[in-house]
Amino acid sequence: MAGALDGLRVVDLTRVVAGPLCAQMLGDLGADVAKVERRGDGDDLRALGPPFVKGSEDSTYFVSLNRNKRSVAVDFARPEGAAILKRMVANADVLIENFRPGTLARYGLGWDDLRAINPRLVYCSVTGFGQSGPYSGRSGYDFVAQAMAGLMEVTGEADGMPGGGPQRVGVPVADMFTGFAACVSILAALRHRDATGEGQYIDVNLFETMASLMQAPMSSWLNAGRLFPRSGNDSPVAVPYGVFEGSDAKFVIGVLNDREFVRLAAALGHPEWSDDPRFRRARDRAEHRAALLDRMRTLLKTRPRAEWLAKLETAKITSGPINTAADVEADPHLQARGLIREIPHHAGGTVRVAGSPLHLSATPAEYRRGIPAPGGDTEDVLADFAGMDPAEIAAAKAAGIV
Repeated sequence: MAGALDGLRVVDLTRVVAGPLCAQMLGDLGADVAKVERRGDGDDLRALGPPFVKGSEDSTYFVSLNRNKRSVAVDFARPEGAAILKRMVANADVLIENFRPGTLARYGLGWDDLRAINPRLVYCSVTGFGQSGPYSGRSGYDFVAQAMAGLMEVTGEADGMPGGGPQRVGVPVADMFTGFAACVSILAALRHRDATGEGQYIDVNLFETMASLMQAPMSSWLNAGRLFPRSGNDSPVAVPYGVFEGSDAKFVIGVLNDREFVRLAAALGHPEWSDDPRFRRARDRAEHRAALLDRMRTLLKTRPRAEWLAKLETAKITSGPINTAADVEADPHLQARGLIREIPHHAGGTVRVAGSPLHLSATPAEYRRGIPAPGGDTEDVLADFAGMDPAEIAAAKAAGIV
């Protein structure tokens, strides 16, 4: 079955997380992705460990972001290498890069250079702070974007509480959301190209993406002049909405409306709570949160987590266990959905990865290619993308360009 993006050619010049995630998503949907890596070690993320894949130099982090790609090693800092990359781009649909602004232009590989070669090209730049503005020259990583966009200031326990203070989210959400934003932008640009025949330039960055996703805290400030408090695992606006503990393990409960609270109170054996003036409405529960939460925490510690979760599910209360990665792997729902996939690895054997969350009925995500070796597909990619013959490839190899 052909993928939704079957026939699309993508030149991926990105490293680490945001760009590779974007390119992987395009590959999952059927695009032919050529991952251009540095000669020798390849993508910096390959070395970011431990842990590493057994028998290889690849980190387990790297394999989570680089399936459905072919790897080609080209030294485009040399004019001969830049010329090869231009030949690849001439036959490509999309180029993705995450160098600092202006870096590729120094090698004749900027947007203006490449659109002159291929006017249909969609050229996507992924950076820390964007192509313009006073921060555009700065390097930017996920941690910095989380801090500067305000995410860390609303994440973690309140000052004065045990472990209080700003916290980063435990996975690189700024990178990940930017990867998704880049993918959405590319698909929109391709739709425009289908209609007009013209490619375009895309500028996405970690800081702006993360700031745009701070909707509730930003709207609170912009429209009410109020800063969101840091409230740990509790919601500053919804009660009860947080972590609770059974007699054996912790779990979460989330109640966002009064109808659900009525069901919760009944499920917990205290229907009178929903008639209590302190708890009847969401705003009342927010004002009297300590009184309600103290009652709930005392009660919930009397029975095992599984028993409570079964009661809550029956009552249609939003709830669930706090899982480890091992629990996620064993989760029967995700097993039924086929989330965990086994794909080949260039060192031999296979690796297991979390698959695509995109479920398309006619053109589902596919797992055609495993994890490539750095530059392991150079000859095939140069033949397919750049139209180079064996003699040209051999000469480029002899010169140390590929």
